[in-house]
Amino acid sequence: MATGANITADDVAAEAGVSRWTVTRAFRKDASISAKSRAKVMQAAERLGYVPDLRAASLASDRSNLVALLVDDFANPHKLVMMERLTRVMRRKGWDTLLVNTLDKADTGPALLNASQRRVDAVILIGLQFDDDVLAAAQHARRFSKLIVFARSSQKPDTISIAVDDVQAMRDIAAYVDAQGYRRPFFVAGPRTSSAHLLRKETFIDYWQQTHGLRPDCVNVAAYDPALSGAVVETALKDRARADLPDVLVCENDALAIGAIDTLRHRLGLRVPGDIAVTGFDDIPQADSLNYQLTTYRQPLDEMADYLVEVLDSREDRDMNRLFRGAIVRRDSA
Repeated sequence: MATGANITADDVAAEAGVSRWTVTRAFRKDASISAKSRAKVMQAAERLGYVPDLRAASLASDRSNLVALLVDDFANPHKLVMMERLTRVMRRKGWDTLLVNTLDKADTGPALLNASQRRVDAVILIGLQFDDDVLAAAQHARRFSKLIVFARSSQKPDTISIAVDDVQAMRDIAAYVDAQGYRRPFFVAGPRTSSAHLLRKETFIDYWQQTHGLRPDCVNVAAYDPALSGAVVETALKDRARADLPDVLVCENDALAIGAIDTLRHRLGLRVPGDIAVTGFDDIPQADSLNYQLTTYRQPLDEMADYLVEVLDSREDRDMNRLFRGAIVRRDSA
């Protein structure tokens, strides 16, 4: 009997008393095989220490069950939450993940090419740098079947967008802020991109103009980085008289909100929410900490991840865009 790395599918077949073809089917997620036969094969494989050559198996199939996950913006803690949810659900459903850190926009094109060369079934984009040029290049050169933009809405043809309904979410936040009696809102927005673009700032401004006839003050932060957000907020507010300060900062996500709270308290000497309230978006773990108690909007990541797997499993690649609705989480900051 062969040992260690020399164990083959034929050895497993002999141990389990089945054909070699049955062993091959047992290790394929979408193969037709009875639960009893699969269990016999898996038990024999475990006894022998057999590990299938997934690369060779993928070459014999039209699917590799490998997905490239391209991520940037690691200063934003919500990215780690998303990656944990996605990889957990995908692994449970038989999908493996190739994680690629795209350092900047110039690095995204080569990363997509590298993913194509590794024969992945799909590429999932999570981040800021995937603008029209990058998406167009991906469509031109890709060898994978699906290009999925996760947690952002993309209008680019031939992409599949899975995201929270930003327009409805921000309307909910605006209505909540309005109902709490805040009348001098200040919006803290993140970086602007063209295709994979959030609509939170535009929706909030539109609500306030229609409801109260005024345009809220706004600032843009170049990255979803708490330290950078704090610096931008400090510059915007430090020279204002008390009477001219906003009564609430509505932040495009939790990373911006946390940086804003730290600056309000420790650099500007203001109370949150006593002097200025703060809201966020995403409901990262830090939002519920005693330091922040951040009122925020929770994205339904579990539902979004489950749908992502549906998209991966489906042979369809058209009309699969989907928007999800989350919910406001009320805490002490607003």
